[in-house]
Amino acid sequence: MSDSVKHFEAMKSNLSTEDDDDIVESDIELDNTDVMEPDNDPSQKMGDPSVEVTEEMRDAANMTKLKAVDLISEGKLEDAIGQLTEAIMLNPTSAILYAARAGVYVKLNKPNAAICDANVALETNPDSAKGYKIRGMARARLGQWEEAANDLHVASKLDYDEEIGMALKKVEPNACRIQEHRRKYERLRKERELKNFERERQRKQAGADREALSGLRDGQVMGIHSASEFETKLNAATRALRLVILYFTATWCGPCRFISPLFTNLASKYTKVVFLKVDIDEARDVATRWNIGSVPTFFFIKNGKEVDKVVGADKSALERKIAQHAGQ
Repeated sequence: MSDSVKHFEAMKSNLSTEDDDDIVESDIELDNTDVMEPDNDPSQKMGDPSVEVTEEMRDAANMTKLKAVDLISEGKLEDAIGQLTEAIMLNPTSAILYAARAGVYVKLNKPNAAICDANVALETNPDSAKGYKIRGMARARLGQWEEAANDLHVASKLDYDEEIGMALKKVEPNACRIQEHRRKYERLRKERELKNFERERQRKQAGADREALSGLRDGQVMGIHSASEFETKLNAATRALRLVILYFTATWCGPCRFISPLFTNLASKYTKVVFLKVDIDEARDVATRWNIGSVPTFFFIKNGKEVDKVVGADKSALERKIAQHAGQ
């Protein structure tokens, strides 16, 4: 199995096992006609790049290379490898020699050995078109389609030939399929991350709503003693989409004592309405915020906003407005 296919098998496994919404995708369809198992022969001999190469050594290496070329034309590839290895030992600083031997290894169906030589060629000469070409062709033999396409494109820019063009016709369709496959899985991964994020947000929101609702006592009047307590109750009621009746009173207020029992009775009647009671002398910050000029005063609040109010101990008006807004 090629490295690219292994990569996507791993991606698909991760996508399909992390949550209940399995992402099912078809296998990537690649033309693996010429793909082979990697060669695992012992490493070939490499020259010592620290050796000082003389003119005589360089000339001898060139002569040996010419012998290798003749052997290649005769189909004697193993013998050609021997001659090229001898040439490399004579001139280990020659990128051409490594690239030439890499090309023979490709013909011998030894792509790993070819890649090894091509790497040395490119380390010696980063602009070696043949180094890129041979490495690209070797990587294609191993099913490393994207890497192969990258190498062949570089080789094409440096020194295009028909062999590179033919190799690209084979490699590019597979590389493009892999890239499209990767984009598709990346899109699915992001979509799932967003879905999980939203699911987690909703879970936390539901938890916060439950916690908030636990602080709302259905059918009871709740006393408010500070601005922070008021904000907590109001936010909880807003999340629960409940109507809030905010009653401002005072212990010294006669009309308040007159209407307070009705307020308590209405709370027991309208159990899904939040009834809040504020003593203006105890929670002055809340009274100041609501600009209380007289008591009793009743504010009707929906979604955090005032929608109506009653000033004074008007029992009929209070009952009518609660019935009106509670029924909406």
